[in-house]
Amino acid sequence: MADALKNAIAQSLECPVCLNTFTDPKILSCSHTYCKTCLDNLLDCHGNDQMLRCPVCRAETQVPNQDVSKLPANLALKSLIEDVKNQYQFCTNCKSKEAQAVVYCQDCGKYFCSTCHNKHSQWPDFISHDVLAMSEIVSGKVSVRRYRKCRKHPKDDEEWFCSDCRRFACFKCVVMEHTNEGHRVIEAAVYESNHVKSIEDLKSKADKKRSCFQKYIDFIDEQKEHVSNVQKQCTDDINKAYEESVRQLTKKKEVLIGEVKGRTEGVEKELDEIKKSAQEHITHFTTIADVVTNRTKIPLDTDALAAHDTLCQDLQEALKQEDPDYKQSIQLSRKGKSVSFKRNVGMDELALGKIANAFAFKNIALPTKNSMNIMVGTPDGRMAVGCDTGGVEIFSADGQLQQTVLKGVKIRGVGFLSDDRYVILDCSNNISLYRLQYTKLNVVFETLYNDEGEWAILNVGGDDQIYVSYWKAQKIQVFSPAGGKAIREIPCDGYEPQQITSYNDYLVTRSWDAIRLIDKEGVVKYELRELGYFPYATVSQGNTILIAKVNHDVGLVSIDEYTNELKHVQKLVIDYKIEKPERNWYFMQQYQSGEIAFCTPDRLYIFHWK
Repeated sequence: MADALKNAIAQSLECPVCLNTFTDPKILSCSHTYCKTCLDNLLDCHGNDQMLRCPVCRAETQVPNQDVSKLPANLALKSLIEDVKNQYQFCTNCKSKEAQAVVYCQDCGKYFCSTCHNKHSQWPDFISHDVLAMSEIVSGKVSVRRYRKCRKHPKDDEEWFCSDCRRFACFKCVVMEHTNEGHRVIEAAVYESNHVKSIEDLKSKADKKRSCFQKYIDFIDEQKEHVSNVQKQCTDDINKAYEESVRQLTKKKEVLIGEVKGRTEGVEKELDEIKKSAQEHITHFTTIADVVTNRTKIPLDTDALAAHDTLCQDLQEALKQEDPDYKQSIQLSRKGKSVSFKRNVGMDELALGKIANAFAFKNIALPTKNSMNIMVGTPDGRMAVGCDTGGVEIFSADGQLQQTVLKGVKIRGVGFLSDDRYVILDCSNNISLYRLQYTKLNVVFETLYNDEGEWAILNVGGDDQIYVSYWKAQKIQVFSPAGGKAIREIPCDGYEPQQITSYNDYLVTRSWDAIRLIDKEGVVKYELRELGYFPYATVSQGNTILIAKVNHDVGLVSIDEYTNELKHVQKLVIDYKIEKPERNWYFMQQYQSGEIAFCTPDRLYIFHWK
């Protein structure tokens, strides 16, 4: 009975996974216990999953942060293992209860003291038995194969195994419980042999699979090496190309700087000559005036009187000279200020760009003074100017007025759909559609009237949606070409959307003091303030943003180029003198051929580069 109890205790101290005595036992939520190392291995099999499935009952346990050490320890079991390790194993063969065992026979299933071991090793039938030293058993180097004792019949070994019930049984249990149909009973030794063979087969397959994946890993390493070599080669090539590009850019930079210097130094030299001449006049006036006016004595003799008269005549002649002519210096200044660097944005940026002279090669008076309300590019590359006195005037890129259409309509806004139909906003904020033959279509749009929305501006996006901005209402309505009510509204919180331009998935809005890039929900993505003068924006052919700054008081316009984040790129036009109109109202667009059209209420300026 004592031996049976010892065997039962020994079996209860074995981990179901590794079949060895528990090491650092951890309890799962299902109450089953396993070695920490075994649980670590099981968790690794699940990858990054934090759920651990019990091998016995399949219940899942949450592993905090995938750290098995944080699971509760089976303290009672650890204590029992320590107690068992500290107990001596006595001989189970001799009658002496005090003889300490030195070996364990796997075949006999008994512990032997040194005396019994000597006798046992001399028996011819037992010479081939598998005998284990107790020192190796205690150290954990070897595991004891224990005979299973039946729980119902403790004196009988479980020498049989039922394949259907998946359990070992003694002969009595087999006769009483496992003889019915469906029970396949084999000897335990046969099952163990088959089980060992099955495990060996699985291990062999696992070795082959592991070898297969190892070859795959070796293959991946080879591919990584190839990719790494490509990366190194490309990096070397890029560095070489970069160094060559830097040399070319440095050379190009020096050429461009030299070209700018050559174009501007000549102007500066001429201005210096004019300045020198003016300074000589000042010196001449000062010298003669000092000589004449500083005389405190009246000349009495003939020679002194003659000299005095001559000096006075010289001063009189000098005073007859005309006042300085600013026109010459202004023209020279314009020549110098027209020099600009035209950067290659979105093109071959390695070429940097070129030095160009920006100048207004056309200055066209509009047919009707103080009438321009809107300017927009046409689908065929021309420029349409809408007038509040009636009509849309079409100008070519060389500034020729080619035709005037819709003369009877007072225009506030103009746009074009993808099928070239005109979209017209009149001075009552009504939208109308016109065919190419300028026949009005029966399409009605429910816009805000002047008393509710006040001044409105229209823009047609690339998606054929029609955008109408209202100053007073501080919002933008979006319409479908089919007409009817607005399909949505875009709020403009805190500012008046005085001009709008569709730009990719955004809108560029202009108010008195700022240019804003907003999304289709009204969220301001980028904002440009404190430009100094009234700003007017448009989208360039290179998909950048052009901003004109107008000093209306003196009639000067400058045009700069910005990125889609409203970061400055370059100056295009610097302080160009325009004829000051009555109204502070301007529009800017770019022709498809590259010229910039700048329109005042009275005139159309077309800037070109050469």
